[in-house]
Amino acid sequence: MQNTFQKIKKFLLPAILWLLFETIAVTLWRTKQNAFYLFNFSYIGTAVSAGILLFQLHCRHARRATQFLVGTYMLVYLGLLCQENMQIEGFWYYLCTGVFEAATIHYAVAKIFGPLIFGRGWCGYACWTAMILDLLPFKIPQQPRKNWGWMRYLTFVLSFLFVSALFLAHVHSIEKIMFWAFLIGNCLYYISGIGLAFALKDNRAFCKYLCPITVFLKPMSYFAMIRVKCDAKKCISCGKCKKVCPMDVDMTDPARNRKNGTECILCFECAKVCPKNAL
Repeated sequence: MQNTFQKIKKFLLPAILWLLFETIAVTLWRTKQNAFYLFNFSYIGTAVSAGILLFQLHCRHARRATQFLVGTYMLVYLGLLCQENMQIEGFWYYLCTGVFEAATIHYAVAKIFGPLIFGRGWCGYACWTAMILDLLPFKIPQQPRKNWGWMRYLTFVLSFLFVSALFLAHVHSIEKIMFWAFLIGNCLYYISGIGLAFALKDNRAFCKYLCPITVFLKPMSYFAMIRVKCDAKKCISCGKCKKVCPMDVDMTDPARNRKNGTECILCFECAKVCPKNAL
């Protein structure tokens, strides 16, 4: 009976996430009268749910496969082909125009309200910036974490000021400028992310210090329903989980205010190395 329950449990989380995304897909399709939303959120939900299921079935590259399926779709199809700015500047742009489309819907689902359920799962399974940074050789941080988190607020404010200035100056062809901002912004993200990774020997340095999106993600992730927990009865305090965590999270602490608790990207690297399956 216990073995049967364990097998069913493996399908439970992927099924819940898939149903959540399908609910969003159908709701937006019916309310916006646009079949694109049905395809968009069904595709993302299926890719993420399949990735989690494959991970639980011990497929080695399950998360990375999902990361590229979702990340390249959003970067290449939505960003380059559809010319939608899915970066934070696009969010500010649609917010200023008062239109609930594209980037505003994306941010609401993935980065503002979604983290209340799946935390910073976006960073681990969908981010097109992180999918490139994760290819770099410094998967395990090789230096102590810096107190540079304040820089994310600087990039956050600068992105808002940039879009606000365009509206205040009554600049023509803002949509075209938004597309170029998407191209240039992504190039700057990749350059700074790769540069920081090699300078600090840490693939996720950009995520920890510069990424403006984390200003939305961190406070909501504190209340996340889906989170990695430690079974204190099984834990032998070997410290392996802390060594491999790319975001420096103390997974052995069950409290929500654990060290770097809002940084967890649900990559489950800690669970992979736990000798007692305590995570």
